[in-house]
Amino acid sequence: MVTPTRRQRFLFPDIPDWFETLPARFAMPTMGDLYTVRIEAYTEDGRYVVRAELPGMSPDDIDVFVNDGILTVQAERTERDVAKSHSEIRYGVMSRSVTLPPGADENDVTADYTDGMLTIRVGMRSERTEAKHVEIQRGN
Repeated sequence: MVTPTRRQRFLFPDIPDWFETLPARFAMPTMGDLYTVRIEAYTEDGRYVVRAELPGMSPDDIDVFVNDGILTVQAERTERDVAKSHSEIRYGVMSRSVTLPPGADENDVTADYTDGMLTIRVGMRSERTEAKHVEIQRGN
């Protein structure tokens, strides 16, 4: 028998969103509104996979960077200039950085954007480096 669960509803629904963006607000204060990108990460078929939720975006508005073991996804949604009676859509820059696991190959990275999900696959080096013994020299 399956027991149904009820998702928590907040009296003020914007409060969880505000806390979600709190780290991003302190990261780069000069960029204006900056939101975090929601992600999930896992290993599949010997590759490190990061999936980022970016609904309604164009691949032209998304950038993926890899540098010094850090994978960064950055996107920008620009607001359409139309009269709105109501809007809950987030506009501005969205960004998320994750540390790649040991053995990640920064030269073997692919990205695919389908149905609002950006999927990034990073190759993992199969060879493992063994610890090296360092000889200690005696001082004078």
